[in-house]
Amino acid sequence: MADITRRFGWRHLRSAPTAHIRHHRRGRLAHDGPGLSFWYRSLTAALSEIPVNDRELTMAFPARTADFQDVSVQSTVTYRISDPAVAAERIDFSVDPDTGAWRGAPLEQLATLLTETAQQHALDTLARTPLSKTLVDGVATVRERIAAGLAAEPRLPATGIEVVAVRVMAIRPEPEVERALRTPARELVQQEADRATYERRAVAVERERAIAENELASKIELARREEQLVDQRGTNARRAAEESAAADAVHAEAEAARKVRIARAEAQAARELGEAQASARAAWLRVHAETDTATLHALAAAGLAENLPRIDSLTLSPDVLTGLLAKLGRGGGGEGA
Repeated sequence: MADITRRFGWRHLRSAPTAHIRHHRRGRLAHDGPGLSFWYRSLTAALSEIPVNDRELTMAFPARTADFQDVSVQSTVTYRISDPAVAAERIDFSVDPDTGAWRGAPLEQLATLLTETAQQHALDTLARTPLSKTLVDGVATVRERIAAGLAAEPRLPATGIEVVAVRVMAIRPEPEVERALRTPARELVQQEADRATYERRAVAVERERAIAENELASKIELARREEQLVDQRGTNARRAAEESAAADAVHAEAEAARKVRIARAEAQAARELGEAQASARAAWLRVHAETDTATLHALAAAGLAENLPRIDSLTLSPDVLTGLLAKLGRGGGGEGA
């Protein structure tokens, strides 16, 4: 909206570069162009302000497909007024010379024109397209159809309107239908998720089986090595026992041989000693046999005296002395005779 100031019964208008101003004074065009600034009198001036910038028109309208399914279309049309003079002649863009506000609603008229035209082409396209195809290719098809229909609409150039771009954001079915249509896709996604879960579990089970097999193989190998160790220990113990037994046998044989040799030596010594003693005794007997009786008695007395205990004192009674002397006398007489 243009800025209007009052000064002593005059009015001053200053517009933006995106607004085209048309000023008529007493039926004649006094000013015409965007971004103008001028003085005027409100009683003799007729002003029009036509926006020339790009404007966005958002549309959301219901439609029905070929299989009688209700859908909602969300689209945006970008347009601009390319011929302000023609637009001012066809649509009321006049503003109040005192306030600068539009007297009518020109932009709403343009929005109605564009919306009805776009809806007409969109509805015509969707009415011949089933819902399944509409949801797949409907956005591009409807966008192209609306753009072609607006470009071919004769009222738009006649009103000075140029369509810059057409965008269709979404075509949505009713919530119940949308949920029903999503169910198969969700089932497929769930099936893929379940399959991935099963595959992951299968991989985990396979890995656990491989780990268990490795552990079992390790235990078997450990048991086999333990068995080998036990066998080796038994072999070593048996060999040690055999070696010990052999050593003991050798030691026993050596000890027995030593004892036999000792026994033989002792027997030989005893035999030689016996023979010597026998020879000595025989010689002793021969000597005694050849010796007279008195000498033998003297030797016997001497031997007896050697073997008698020590005698400190000897008491001879008269009887013993008498008998001994008698024996001595008899012995001496016999020798003299």
